Amino acid sequence: MRVLLSTYGSRGDVEPLLALTAQLRARGADVRVCAPPDFSALLADAGVILVPVGPSARSLMKQVAAPSSLPERAAQVIAAQFEAITPAAADCDVLVATGMLPAAAGALSVAEKVGIPSVYVSFQKLVLPSPDHPPMAYPGRPFPPGVRDNRELWELDALSVNALFGEALNGCRVRNGLAPVGQVRDYVIGARPWLAADPVLDPWSAGSDVAVVQTGAWFQRDDRRLPADLEAFLADGAPPVYVGFGSMPMQGTENLAKVVVEAVRAQGRRAIASRGWADLALDTDDCFVLGEANHQALFPRVAAVVHHGGAGTTSTATRSGTPQVVVPQLADQPYWARRVADLGIGVAHDGPALTFESLSAALRTALAPEIRVRAAAVAATTGTDGAAVAAELLVAMVNRDGAHVPG
Repeated sequence: MRVLLSTYGSRGDVEPLLALTAQLRARGADVRVCAPPDFSALLADAGVILVPVGPSARSLMKQVAAPSSLPERAAQVIAAQFEAITPAAADCDVLVATGMLPAAAGALSVAEKVGIPSVYVSFQKLVLPSPDHPPMAYPGRPFPPGVRDNRELWELDALSVNALFGEALNGCRVRNGLAPVGQVRDYVIGARPWLAADPVLDPWSAGSDVAVVQTGAWFQRDDRRLPADLEAFLADGAPPVYVGFGSMPMQGTENLAKVVVEAVRAQGRRAIASRGWADLALDTDDCFVLGEANHQALFPRVAAVVHHGGAGTTSTATRSGTPQVVVPQLADQPYWARRVADLGIGVAHDGPALTFESLSAALRTALAPEIRVRAAAVAATTGTDGAAVAAELLVAMVNRDGAHVPG
């Protein structure tokens, strides 16, 4: 069985595919991954064949503050999907598409073109229509302030998706011999999308009209040891606070490094700062600056995890039983911040910009003993091996030769 996994986005859109790759390989499958070139080293370290697709995701992320350019950026990404995935998918048996919705639309169209079954996967439920939750608003296209009914909001969401991505997608489809689609979002989601999220963190309601299959979050066990100098730092005092914002540039916070170290120090703690795409770097004796490390091994050993609210980081921190401070920047991150607060396992920071006062207040709450007790209790309820579930579903899909159903 030959499987093509396609994504475009941040590291949180790529790393879960490594877990699925491991499960598929254990079942004898040949797997290749289409992803942004930013993650070539990550995939090479895992021994995964990378088909680079599109421009640098990091460079596109820096343009996030310009909503007016979203259709142009999406058109670039969609065209790149057709160019890179068409030859990569030619000898494959099935395609899995995730990441940015326009990228997934392009990938699924290629699967349709080459005649192989496909499935769309989301790592959070906010792009899957349901009367039980509202959709995310796209940058520059807020919903009317008076609309509260979720069904009406989802209808407006479909119009936004068509307006932003329809012309670019259908232009590529027509040039490749495919008929245009009327509803881009419904085409991407299809008849039976998958939700690769932990049901404790992100429960799906059966009340939706969409037949969602919730596999659980995709995690690969990480057995890498922590670097020796990090081990020494951890052993040289009380558990520190981890601060890292992954693929987020953290625009809008002045003197980010200074704010972080002073707010953590005000709680009587040391800090571990992950550089990430925010280039967070601190030169102090009570702060360890981190590049790449095993979060599964690190998070259980820190006092709190301060992060941007990506799906993967939120899930890993939740599974570790460590209190969290979520500083959401965009997209689904405010949702994860709310889930952390609602579950009582941490704090949702108010807005994307940090100040000494705001981070200090959030840390005081997150470091309270009762939050740690609650975080440990919630962690004990998580842990379904979603990647194994997904791998079995893919094997069954290929065996029955199912297909992606356009909306």
